[in-house]
Amino acid sequence: MQKYFMFKELGTNYRREIIGGMTTFLAMAYILVVNPLTLTLSSVPDLPDSLRMDYGAVFVATALAAAIGSIVMGLLGKYPLALAPGMGLNAFFAYSVVLGSGVPWQHALGAVFISGVFFFLLTLTGLREKLINAIPIELKHAVGAGIGLYITFIGLQSAGIVVNNDATLVGLGDLTAGPTLLAIFGIIITVIMMTRGINGAVFFGMIITVIVGMIFNLIETPDKIVDSVPSLAPTFGAAFSSLGDSSFYTMGMLGIILTLLFVDFFDNAGTLVAVANQAGMIKDNKLPRAGRALIADSVATTVGAVLGTSTTTSYIESSAGVAAGARTGFASLVTAALFILSLFFFPLLSVVTAAVTAPALIIVGALMVGSLGKIEWTKFEVAVPAFLTMIAMPLTYSIATGIAIGFIFYPITMIVKGRMKEIHPIMYLFFVIFVLYFLFL
Repeated sequence: MQKYFMFKELGTNYRREIIGGMTTFLAMAYILVVNPLTLTLSSVPDLPDSLRMDYGAVFVATALAAAIGSIVMGLLGKYPLALAPGMGLNAFFAYSVVLGSGVPWQHALGAVFISGVFFFLLTLTGLREKLINAIPIELKHAVGAGIGLYITFIGLQSAGIVVNNDATLVGLGDLTAGPTLLAIFGIIITVIMMTRGINGAVFFGMIITVIVGMIFNLIETPDKIVDSVPSLAPTFGAAFSSLGDSSFYTMGMLGIILTLLFVDFFDNAGTLVAVANQAGMIKDNKLPRAGRALIADSVATTVGAVLGTSTTTSYIESSAGVAAGARTGFASLVTAALFILSLFFFPLLSVVTAAVTAPALIIVGALMVGSLGKIEWTKFEVAVPAFLTMIAMPLTYSIATGIAIGFIFYPITMIVKGRMKEIHPIMYLFFVIFVLYFLFL
């Protein structure tokens, strides 16, 4: 096992990988609750039954899709990268496609299935790997830093430290609120352990925060540990039923499929680059085994659609596991095992609140922004697209949009500077695609 995952070459061991895998799971366990709530449109009252998915089935589909995707990533890609149904994409599925357009959720699952199959075919041709490797190293660093700012912003929001302000868009929250104080405690204790160089500081910080939260009644103590696993029958295979319906094949559905393809590709590419960069895996501006890692993403999306959930993609929360020491795909196997166990221990997930995960996201974001030091800021033609890539992610609340803006400006500044020969031809293709994306958004 150690030889297969190259423990010696990567300077890791079982303890670091297990703690890293557990940290990643805790950082993304919220999806087991949030995804079913989102896809079942729980916030929308008086919704017709035909548009509302079964909560229990979506919960099981979410856990299984995350487990299967993470297993494939761990064994095939060998990256410490976990997968699960993506935030943003699940909201698009539920609120834009099902609620907004009135598309049956079975048809929406069919669209996810087709996008996954198409992604898989693109990966087999090697095109997806070539597209990622064509991205200049400066923009790869900017993507990593931008995602760091993005997840820090998410962490500050979920902690209640940063809140909505109608006058200035954002403002300082109520720092005396219980959950916010708990999150601040989590940040402080994690920073202290990180500063002292304690291995697995992010993981232990989350555990300590949970214990303190329960002591002060800020986190409810679960009334039971084990519960029965809900049936997957209401959603399993529903995607196939839609493919046999002639009403599925419309121009509107084509637009939905293309949107899923676009957002998933660049969200996943950005996450893969950022986590690999943080773990020190990028060599000569190339990602080793990138093709295998991308296969995991496409397989997870396809399988997830069959099970009954929205697009499954790589999770940036995996960076929390990397910060805790994970360096190999063994950590992903640990995360997958915990997702499978969660099917039986669902009541325990109630302790993983926003106050618990927020400190991890904020601390990891600070670590990821360190890649800014590798960008040549004195070269304006590089600095501008790198900065726009980075800053647009948190401000637009979208990894894909940040990548799009930066990738549009990169060819412009490089051409004007007379460095046209240094631009990979694929970057011109990205330029055209992103311009068209914004024109017809």
